[in-house]
Amino acid sequence: MTALTGWENFYVIVGSSAGALIGLQFVVITLIANRPILEGQAEAGAAFATPTIVHFAAVLLLAAIQTSPWRGLGALAVLWCVLGLSGLAYEIVVARRMRKQTAYTPEFEDWLFHALLPCAAYVTLAGSGLATGGHARKASFAVAAAALLLLFIGIHNAWDAVTYHIFFAKQGETKARSQ
Repeated sequence: MTALTGWENFYVIVGSSAGALIGLQFVVITLIANRPILEGQAEAGAAFATPTIVHFAAVLLLAAIQTSPWRGLGALAVLWCVLGLSGLAYEIVVARRMRKQTAYTPEFEDWLFHALLPCAAYVTLAGSGLATGGHARKASFAVAAAALLLLFIGIHNAWDAVTYHIFFAKQGETKARSQ
């Protein structure tokens, strides 16, 4: 019995959810695509919208990796480390983009869900790869926790973005048209 035994259903559910949510994000972007672009919105999109897709894609990739027929955990541990470190490097870029963009002033909740929690998830993922040798079962639970955290972060951020566009950006468009 390996450390991955019994995780198939979990990753099928989590991976399917991530894939469906990626699709929904594309639908939402398509629905708001005809709205006028206000100054600074492209930079804000790179800081706030794109990372949501990246987190969902990371979960989808993890699900694919986890449900592949591995002979051992060595290659899997390396992939966890690579994905975790790549995600962490990407989060540094996201934090810079958040500070640089001018369309919106990030609040604590934005920093928490767009920078701090994703960093925690990616560090957990990388750490799981490093800990696999002596603690394979615990590492597999940590990977599952990181995947769920990224999925919930993505859900939060997608909802936050949609409500922002409905309640705040729409008001800005109305003011811009009336001037």
